[in-house]
Amino acid sequence: MDTFQQIKEHKLVAVIRGAKGEDVVSIAKALYEGDIRILEITAETPNVLSLIEEVNAEFNGEVIVGAGTVLDPETAKAAIMAGAKFIFSPTVNIETITITKRYGAVSIPGALTPTEILTAYEHGADLIKVFPANVMGPAYMKDIHGPLPHIPLMPTGGVDLTNIKHYFESGSVAAGLGSSLVNTKKVIDADALNDITVRAKQFVQILKGDD
Repeated sequence: MDTFQQIKEHKLVAVIRGAKGEDVVSIAKALYEGDIRILEITAETPNVLSLIEEVNAEFNGEVIVGAGTVLDPETAKAAIMAGAKFIFSPTVNIETITITKRYGAVSIPGALTPTEILTAYEHGADLIKVFPANVMGPAYMKDIHGPLPHIPLMPTGGVDLTNIKHYFESGSVAAGLGSSLVNTKKVIDADALNDITVRAKQFVQILKGDD
């Protein structure tokens, strides 16, 4: 199964932003214990390329690791060479989409308006990160699917336990989970890691209909 299909199957992408390098693998393990299989490490994280390699080595293909907040094609290429399987961007940068596809990774640029969403898709994006999703809410996904039903959408920004089900009911194929799942402003100790695992399981259960 390719990366895009795995994202659609597992649906939830955990965004690890602002973490200390020494905490990333522990956070990834906590997420894995909570049945999260898709992890994004944001590009501004110190030593992000080494961390992508380290997490890949730790899980040996059992999780999909990608890079987030990628603003340019050079960063995208470096992340892919380090083992990133997908590239998240906060905006539509056509050169970044092109280089991501050239090197065989999944392209997930961020867009908000219908014009941005269509532009990204027409230039090769596999999946569109609707960001910031909380500005529009779940109903916006349904509205976009009206004229653009062929474009897969992934809300990111403000997706939490109270609204995630509504986003999927509105046609989203995946969702990005940031601080509602991984709050790196906290000290990442045993209690924090346990909280991450518990929250991860709650998100997974909601999508399984076990809530």
